[in-house]
Amino acid sequence: MKNIGILVSHPIGNRNTRAILTAVEEAGLLTEFDTAFAVDPDAAWLTVLPGSLRQEFLRRSYSIDFNKIKTYPVKELVRLFGPKLGFNKVITHETGWASIDAVCSDLDQKVSERLPMLVEQKGLTAVYGYEDCALNTFIKAKELGLTCIYDLPIAYWETGKKLMLEEADRLPQWAITLGGGIGDSEQKLEKKTRELELADVVVGPGSFVMDSIPTWARNKKTIMAPFGSPELQGENDNQRLSAQDLETKKLRVLFVGSMGQRKGLGDLFEAVKSLNNENIELVVMGNLLAPLEFYKGQFPDFTYETGRSHDQVLALMRSCDVFCLPSIVEGRALVMQEAMSQQLPIIITENTGGLDLVLEGQTGFAVPIQSPDKIAEKINWFHENRSQIPVMGKLAQEHAAKYTWNNYGDTVVQSIRGFIK
Repeated sequence: MKNIGILVSHPIGNRNTRAILTAVEEAGLLTEFDTAFAVDPDAAWLTVLPGSLRQEFLRRSYSIDFNKIKTYPVKELVRLFGPKLGFNKVITHETGWASIDAVCSDLDQKVSERLPMLVEQKGLTAVYGYEDCALNTFIKAKELGLTCIYDLPIAYWETGKKLMLEEADRLPQWAITLGGGIGDSEQKLEKKTRELELADVVVGPGSFVMDSIPTWARNKKTIMAPFGSPELQGENDNQRLSAQDLETKKLRVLFVGSMGQRKGLGDLFEAVKSLNNENIELVVMGNLLAPLEFYKGQFPDFTYETGRSHDQVLALMRSCDVFCLPSIVEGRALVMQEAMSQQLPIIITENTGGLDLVLEGQTGFAVPIQSPDKIAEKINWFHENRSQIPVMGKLAQEHAAKYTWNNYGDTVVQSIRGFIK
């Protein structure tokens, strides 16, 4: 078998990318990681920054050899800090000079320009790119005879757009929250199509994503690898309460995610509204996609929680009883496993990409998309069966623990090794 050298590129290095990097590095296959911005956690200049700013920068550090990281930081730094200085137009969807689209395009172009040197000097044999950030990289890689590995973290755009247009018709008042789901330009969609055409291998986190791959691309090699779960950070409140306390306290139903109809928030609002039960509290934490007044106009009686650190999100989860994510389009929402890891049973749709997380009636329930009545039915079941929640919460935590980041990375790396011979 020939030596394998892989370049991984991603603009912001999210949790699943970090798992891939770790696995590729530990397997001795990482040639280089290209990203928009990264810091060396041992850099002396970090120590002179204020604590909050230092933590912000440290979020862009990686547990791999820093000498293998190549960065292109200008647009990403403007994207991060421009809005804080009042320059909001610079991050306008697709057209902004420092929009996420611009950051991706800049990274993609710079990576493509490095490939000939990396092939000649370091024996590069494959590139690992992500949706929206890989077209130029793949074009140049094909010219050089490299293997193109394409990570598709969410359902293919044709499936997503079809479902989002249905939502815009079904719930027109929520259309303002659909964002790029219906607003992407034809040029951007053509770019996504071309990326998939050039890919030799497609990586996805679950069956919903893999089933969305169009018929013309079904002959490509595929790798399905579910994401990992965090560990239990502390006991859920339900585990220490008496049976009487469980019966008398409010049922806290938690939603975490960007606050739009792509994640089914409108359906969840309708479900809780229809129950009209003062002993059921809906807790919503996430990024506002419309003014808060819009959401309060749809359903005034929810509790809004602002964003916070990951540890604080997990703590919020442990104060709740049930997690509900009735998404219309996802890849595989990490937040489902995060909630389960903190001993919350779940109510989710198949389109979350996490149907394998549901052991029906044990770790939670699956409901159809676009079904407020079914969501309400399951929420009410938890309200009427409060004594089952601690048991189901423990089962949810044990089931989520079977999904680890090591397994995720190892599955992808071992499959790549099998494909590149």
